[in-house]
Amino acid sequence: MKKLFLTGFAATLILTSCNKDEKIQAASLEQQKLDYQARQIDIEKQKLAIEKEKINFERQKDSLNKVTEEKEAERKAEANRVARKSSTKRSSSSSSSGSSSNNNNVASNSGASSSTGTTANKKKGWSGAAKGTVIGTVGGAAAGAIISKKNPGLGAVIGGVAGGATGYTIGRAEDRKSGRVQK
Repeated sequence: MKKLFLTGFAATLILTSCNKDEKIQAASLEQQKLDYQARQIDIEKQKLAIEKEKINFERQKDSLNKVTEEKEAERKAEANRVARKSSTKRSSSSSSSGSSSNNNNVASNSGASSSTGTTANKKKGWSGAAKGTVIGTVGGAAAGAIISKKNPGLGAVIGGVAGGATGYTIGRAEDRKSGRVQK
C-alpha cells in the first residue's frame, strides 16, 4: 500500500508540475511580448530623437550658409565701394594735374561730387588729410634719407616733417572739396 500511495503521490506531483510549467510559459510568453513592445517603443523614440537632431542640424547648417552668403555679399559690396572710391580719386587726380582738357575736368569733377554724396552716408574711413600726412611723411622720410648721404637719419626726419606738412595741406584741400570738412 505504501508503494501505491507513493506512486499516486508521484503521479499527482508530476501532473501538477507540468500544469504549472504551461502557466509559467504562458505568463513568460506574455512578458516577452510586453518586453518586445517596450523595446520597439524605445527604438522608435530613439529614431524620433535622431530625426529631431537631423532637423536641428539642417537648420543650423542653413543659417550658417546664410551668414556665409551675407558676409560674402558684404565683402563684394565693400570691394565695389573701394573700387568706386579709387576710381573717384583717380578722376579727381587727373583733373587737378592740368593735363586734361577742360571738358574732361568738368566731367571728372561732376563724377567726384556725385560719388561723394553717396559715400557720405556710409562709413567714412580715413580723412584725406590723414592719408596725405601719412603718405607725405613716409615719402619725405625716404627721399630725405636718400638725398642726405652724410647723415641719412637727419635727412629722413627733415624730409618726413616737410612731406607730412605738404601731404596734410593737400589732403585737407581734398577734404574741403568733398565736403567732409567745412572751411
